[in-house]
Amino acid sequence: MTFSIVARSDDGEAWGVAVASKFLAVGSVVPAAVAQVGALATQAHANVAYKGLALSHLDDGATAEIALQRLLEEDDGRDHRQVGIVDVDGGAATHTGSACIDWAGGATGSGFAVQGNCLAGPEVVESMRRAWDDGAATPFAQRLLAALAAGDESGGDKRGRQSAALLVVRDGAGYDGGDDIEVDLRVDDHEAPITELARLLELNHLYLVASTDDEKVPVDGALRAELEAFAREQGQPDFHTWVGTANHEMRVDDGLTWIDERVLAIVRSGSSAS
Repeated sequence: MTFSIVARSDDGEAWGVAVASKFLAVGSVVPAAVAQVGALATQAHANVAYKGLALSHLDDGATAEIALQRLLEEDDGRDHRQVGIVDVDGGAATHTGSACIDWAGGATGSGFAVQGNCLAGPEVVESMRRAWDDGAATPFAQRLLAALAAGDESGGDKRGRQSAALLVVRDGAGYDGGDDIEVDLRVDDHEAPITELARLLELNHLYLVASTDDEKVPVDGALRAELEAFAREQGQPDFHTWVGTANHEMRVDDGLTWIDERVLAIVRSGSSAS
C-alpha cells in the first residue's frame, strides 16, 4: 500500500526517506532517520517499533543487513512487514514479507533501498531505482523526491494517491543548528501529494536553509535605504522587523551586511511574501 526509498547521500553526510501511499499521513508511520546512524522505512502492515529498534541496532554498530535480521527474528508478524534500511556506511537491506499485498518487492544498491507493496507492478520499483541512479548530480533531498515521483509516474500505489513525506537528516542541519533535521515535510491528505511535497520542499529551502556565499548580495548604503523604505511600505518600522515577520531570518544577515538574492527579489517585486 506504500512505496518508499531510503538512502544515504553520496558524500556520506546525510540520510533520508521519501515515501508515498494511499494512506492518511504516511509520514507519521513509515520514516525514521538519525544523522551518523542511518535511516529506515517500515511499511505494509507497518511495525512502528521497528523505527526505534532498528536505529538502536545501527547505533550499536550493526550493519543494515544485521539490523534487518534482528528485527525479523524478533517479530512473529514478519510475513506482513516490509522494511528498507540504510546504515551509516551506506549499506542497504530490504525485506518484503510473503503476505504483503501484490505487487510487492524491493531492490537495493550502493547507498539505497527501494521497496513497495500493493503497487501497479514491478516497474514502480525499477523506475525509482533508475531515477536514483540517474540523479547523482542532484541535491540529496531533490534526488529522493525525484525517485519517489518516478515511482508515482509508473503507477505507484494501485489504489491511488493520498499522502507523501520526505525526511532528511544531516549533522547540525536543523533550525539554527539545533538538531539534525534538514527536511521534515509531510503532505497528509491531498489529491496530488508528491507535487505538493515538491512545492513544500522549495519553501523549506527558502525559509529553513542558510544562504550560500553565492546567494548573498552585499548591502551598501543605497540598498539599505531601499530595504528600509520597503519595510515601511509593508507597515513595519524597519527592515529587521520585516525579516522576522516574514520568517526570512536564515536568509538575511542580522547586521544587514548581506541579503539573499531570493529575498531581494521578493522585496523588489513589492510583495510581503514569497
